[in-house]
Amino acid sequence: MIFKDYYKILELNDNKVSPEEIKQAYREQAKKYHPDINTENQFSEERFKDINEAYKVLSNQATKRKYDRMWNTHVGKKKKNQYEESKRSKGSIFSDFFQMFFGDTTITQREQTKSDNIKNRKTPIKGENIETEIKVTIFEAFYGVEKKISLRTLNGKMKSFSIKIPAGIRNGEKIRLMGQGKPGENGAKSGDLLIKIFIEDAPNCKLQGFDLYTNLYLTPWEAALGTKVEVLSIDEPVSLYVPQGMQSGESIRIQAKGYHDGKAGRGDLIATVQIMVPKDINQEEKKLMEQLKQISKYNPRKIYGQHNK
Repeated sequence: MIFKDYYKILELNDNKVSPEEIKQAYREQAKKYHPDINTENQFSEERFKDINEAYKVLSNQATKRKYDRMWNTHVGKKKKNQYEESKRSKGSIFSDFFQMFFGDTTITQREQTKSDNIKNRKTPIKGENIETEIKVTIFEAFYGVEKKISLRTLNGKMKSFSIKIPAGIRNGEKIRLMGQGKPGENGAKSGDLLIKIFIEDAPNCKLQGFDLYTNLYLTPWEAALGTKVEVLSIDEPVSLYVPQGMQSGESIRIQAKGYHDGKAGRGDLIATVQIMVPKDINQEEKKLMEQLKQISKYNPRKIYGQHNK
């Protein structure tokens, strides 16, 4: 009969080891040769049984002392480099070597059942998440809205979801619907549905961070003389004084009239001046323009270095 070197099976150098070292060696080897990991290697199943057999003997002080007496007798003999295993009776996880010296049929059957359960147990795997995206307007994002989306499931059917988008959601933020993703395996939970929110700019309102940007259209005379106008914010009109001499491209900042900042406050509303020149003018307007041309000495080309000398 082949003598089984349990220390070699657990990759321990000798029998001068503590119970903790035996336990650590067992864990490393059991993980390395577990049948669930080495599904294509038939040898690993037998090796896994030998690892459990070795730990069964060496983790008990009484059986370890009994085994060590035999081990001291055999350790001086020349060992084969190849891993060896002795025969097992059908339905047993312990070898005939173990049965001869440590045999306990009751324990053997219990350990066999435990081993079979480990082998047959399938690891629960959580289902994959599903990601999609929807677009909302700045106003929908500012006030909050409930949206409905429809997705095609794995079996080809359409499934509808109701999504509550909270007021002040950030651009690119994701909403998670728990358990609405792909089904899990072996009793595990389903994945989640993640909906990414994209906030679309309005024709005259753009969102950057917490600030809202809009255009303030002025006539040439309003820009030159200064005026008082109303600017439409996202929630209400705002009265705004425009000082005289405003230029196209200059901005006026209205504080706390922007988007939600997530801290119970708001960003700013920034109005960018755009001076608009009328394309069609009547005779009286044309006459006034001609008079202004005659009396005005203002020449922006000269001021900005584009005057022809």
